[in-house]
Amino acid sequence: MKVFSFAISALTGAIATMDAHAHEAVVAGGLPGWSFEGWVVAPMLLSLAWFGIGIVRLSQLTNHPRALRRQAAWFLSGWLVLALALVSPLHEAGERSFAAHMAEHELLMLVAAPLLVFARPIGIALWAFPRGGRRALGAFGRSIRVPWRFLTTPVIATLLQAAALWLWHAPRWFDLALAHPGWHIAQHVSFLATALLFWWSVLRGAESSRGAEASRGTGITVGCLFFTSMVSGALGALMAFSGSAWYAGYAGTGLDAFGLTPTEDQQLAGLLMWIPGGLVHAGAGLALFTRALRERAGGSVDAVR
Repeated sequence: MKVFSFAISALTGAIATMDAHAHEAVVAGGLPGWSFEGWVVAPMLLSLAWFGIGIVRLSQLTNHPRALRRQAAWFLSGWLVLALALVSPLHEAGERSFAAHMAEHELLMLVAAPLLVFARPIGIALWAFPRGGRRALGAFGRSIRVPWRFLTTPVIATLLQAAALWLWHAPRWFDLALAHPGWHIAQHVSFLATALLFWWSVLRGAESSRGAEASRGTGITVGCLFFTSMVSGALGALMAFSGSAWYAGYAGTGLDAFGLTPTEDQQLAGLLMWIPGGLVHAGAGLALFTRALRERAGGSVDAVR
């Protein structure tokens, strides 16, 4: 643990140095570069350290190393997608192009969030703490069980994600996020947090159900996926078919969106939200519906036998 504390101290100093260069202006016509903002780098490295220490300790106690390796693969995949969205040149490109900004958001909500949910990292990361810390965090988890169950019911999680999506893409709020780093952080955090709640409710909620309850739960979850597909698709379509730019933060800067006008850039962003987003949610809904049909067919065959 002393090594871990020393690493965190060194990380804090390094982040302070990186922050001094994080918001340098993009040269007109130049290629975007990597960005190392402290509010992104610190949590990402801390989460990687917590998960890494936890999985090393847990691997010494478990008789199922293959399952742990699978969870580690899911987590590392999600973590790398987060890095691609928030640290790679895509993040800096989003300062000049709404389409790049949209691609960043899609990676957060459609790729990183479900991968991290598959990893189930919280239980593993707890093992990075000593026994007393694990007990205290476990007690805290039990104390918030009721609100957690409420927030991760499919309907509530779906409505929270839809609200975040539509509110933050309202011109007033999106321009506010573009103009102020603090609001930009709040935007990204709300997108990722609501996406994690949504995918947790989709990918984990049905696992605890059995029989008729499972069938009903799957139906609700599939409905939420198709509802989300329509909600995000409708917003993307409005952007794609709009004949004018919505956001003064992009239209008024005079920046070249990599050869596109502000309106063309927005139309491309709308297509990115409309098509990939709709396909991911609709595809997940079809997959769950198909699995439910197969399980019902298998149960009917067993009953006949």
